[in-house]
Amino acid sequence: MIPMVNLKAQYAEIKEEVERGLAETIENCSFILGPNVQAFEKETAAYLGVKHAIGVASGTDALHLALIAEGIGAGDEVITTAFTFIATAEAIAYVGAIPVFVDIDPRTYNIAPEAIEAVITPKTKAIMPVHLFGQPADMAEIVEICQKHNLKLIEDCCQSFGASIKGQQTGAIGDAGAYSFFPSKNLGAFGDGGLVVTNSDDTAAKIKQLRNHGSDIRYYHDVIGYNSRLDEMQAVILRAKLKRIDQYNQGRRHVAHLYAELMADLPVITPYEDKLGEHVYHQYVVLSDRRDEILKALQDNQIGCAIYYPVPLHQQNVFKEAYANVSLPVTESVAKTCFALPICPFLSDEDIHKIVSVIRGVLTA
Repeated sequence: MIPMVNLKAQYAEIKEEVERGLAETIENCSFILGPNVQAFEKETAAYLGVKHAIGVASGTDALHLALIAEGIGAGDEVITTAFTFIATAEAIAYVGAIPVFVDIDPRTYNIAPEAIEAVITPKTKAIMPVHLFGQPADMAEIVEICQKHNLKLIEDCCQSFGASIKGQQTGAIGDAGAYSFFPSKNLGAFGDGGLVVTNSDDTAAKIKQLRNHGSDIRYYHDVIGYNSRLDEMQAVILRAKLKRIDQYNQGRRHVAHLYAELMADLPVITPYEDKLGEHVYHQYVVLSDRRDEILKALQDNQIGCAIYYPVPLHQQNVFKEAYANVSLPVTESVAKTCFALPICPFLSDEDIHKIVSVIRGVLTA
């Protein structure tokens, strides 16, 4: 069996450090916003090159709280992509705002900057690009649009921890950035977790207040807030992994580049690196008109595989009535042919050769 992500191999590497930290946490009985959360926030802020990093309960919460803190609310429009996990649009809907979906670049699958200005209206208040699958979006173009139209820029970095653009980390470019620590992410916890980053003192203060029941001082509540705090035990695990994140991401790039080399002669479209930023390959997504045949062959050989994403957000049941007149041809085309192969730092070259051999068997039969 070759899993999509080999979390067991990763755990074996950090087991001693993690178990020691967890035991100390249990012994100290400091479970909520304790010393490991505080240390992790400082360490991630330093790594990401931002002034503030605030731990929250999930990536979805990170997006949600960032929108509130940046003043996005009922009736506002937020331009984003429909080719992403639903949390991107959910968070916009949570605050009463309206997701405005635009099409994607046919090579990177990120939001197409040239499609953005055509949908800006007086109600537009923010742009939320997603650094999809670990490849940074074209931020120079998006920043320029935001400045021109006085829009907030909130980065969805839930798949891009460690990705950078000309030395600047994703999340450090906009007004706020949101990260997910779902277990399969490049920097993953052993459960849910998230992070909001910002260089704004005001935004950071609002996030800290919102994550803790709207309170700055215990039992004194100034706004309606949420219970969205990064767990102390998850922080122990994340601190151990953060020390190794560059190593992990380099391992993912090695896997991706070997896949591309081995499949160069096959009739599939492998991921494109636009060189605007450094791709960290949260997922390795391939396009093929013979997707179903390939997936069946992989499954028959006990090789992990998945489709990210089979149904674009504007066509999901929860949204499709409201977006019945929205046509996103590139997004819809990619969704019909895309599939993901196993990728993680612990995937051996031998396994990669085996995976490609199965795909080759389908495509050359």
